[in-house]
Amino acid sequence: MLKLDIQRFAVPFRRTSKTKKRMRRTHLKKEVGATVTCSKCGATLRPHRACTKCGNYKNKEVIKTTEEK
Repeated sequence: MLKLDIQRFAVPFRRTSKTKKRMRRTHLKKEVGATVTCSKCGATLRPHRACTKCGNYKNKEVIKTTEEK
Protein backbone atom coordinates (compact mmCIF):
# COMPACT_ATOMS: atom_id res chain seq x y z
CA MET A 1 0.00 0.00 0.00
CA LEU A 2 1.12 3.50 -0.85
CA LYS A 3 0.71 6.10 1.88
CA LEU A 4 0.39 9.72 0.69
CA ASP A 5 1.33 12.68 2.87
CA ILE A 6 -1.75 14.83 2.19
CA GLN A 7 -3.09 17.41 4.63
CA ARG A 8 -6.82 17.74 4.89
CA PHE A 9 -8.46 21.02 5.76
CA ALA A 10 -11.89 21.66 7.18
CA VAL A 11 -14.27 22.70 4.43
CA PRO A 12 -17.68 24.16 5.27
CA PHE A 13 -20.51 21.87 4.24
CA ARG A 14 -22.75 24.77 3.16
CA ARG A 15 -22.11 28.35 2.23
CA THR A 16 -22.83 30.87 5.01
CA SER A 17 -25.90 32.88 4.07
CA LYS A 18 -25.95 36.68 4.04
CA THR A 19 -28.36 36.72 6.97
CA LYS A 20 -26.14 34.53 9.17
CA LYS A 21 -23.08 36.56 8.26
CA ARG A 22 -24.84 39.85 9.09
CA MET A 23 -26.24 38.45 12.35
CA ARG A 24 -22.71 37.51 13.39
CA ARG A 25 -21.43 41.01 12.65
CA THR A 26 -24.17 43.05 14.35
CA HIS A 27 -21.88 44.05 17.23
CA LEU A 28 -19.33 45.56 14.82
CA LYS A 29 -21.46 48.59 13.98
CA LYS A 30 -20.25 52.11 14.72
CA GLU A 31 -21.65 54.03 17.65
CA VAL A 32 -22.55 57.68 17.86
CA GLY A 33 -20.25 59.61 20.16
CA ALA A 34 -21.58 61.18 23.35
CA THR A 35 -22.64 64.83 23.26
CA VAL A 36 -23.58 67.34 25.92
CA THR A 37 -25.11 70.82 25.75
CA CYS A 38 -23.29 73.97 26.75
CA SER A 39 -24.74 75.45 29.93
CA LYS A 40 -24.20 79.00 28.67
CA CYS A 41 -25.34 79.02 25.02
CA GLY A 42 -27.00 75.59 24.57
CA ALA A 43 -24.76 74.41 21.73
CA THR A 44 -24.02 70.68 21.44
CA LEU A 45 -20.43 69.60 21.92
CA ARG A 46 -18.30 66.64 23.02
CA PRO A 47 -17.88 66.20 26.78
CA HIS A 48 -14.86 67.72 28.60
CA ARG A 49 -14.18 70.27 25.85
CA ALA A 50 -14.49 74.03 25.67
CA CYS A 51 -17.48 75.35 23.74
CA THR A 52 -16.51 76.63 20.29
CA LYS A 53 -19.46 79.04 20.14
CA CYS A 54 -19.05 80.96 23.40
CA GLY A 55 -15.64 79.75 24.65
CA ASN A 56 -16.81 78.54 28.07
CA TYR A 57 -15.81 75.43 29.99
CA LYS A 58 -17.45 74.63 33.34
CA ASN A 59 -19.08 78.10 33.42
CA LYS A 60 -15.71 79.86 33.04
CA GLU A 61 -14.55 81.73 29.95
CA VAL A 62 -11.54 79.86 28.66
CA ILE A 63 -11.38 81.02 25.03
CA LYS A 64 -11.98 84.59 23.97
CA THR A 65 -14.47 84.73 21.10
CA THR A 66 -15.63 87.66 19.04
CA GLU A 67 -19.38 88.00 18.67
CA GLU A 68 -20.53 88.91 15.15
CA LYS A 69 -23.66 91.00 14.80
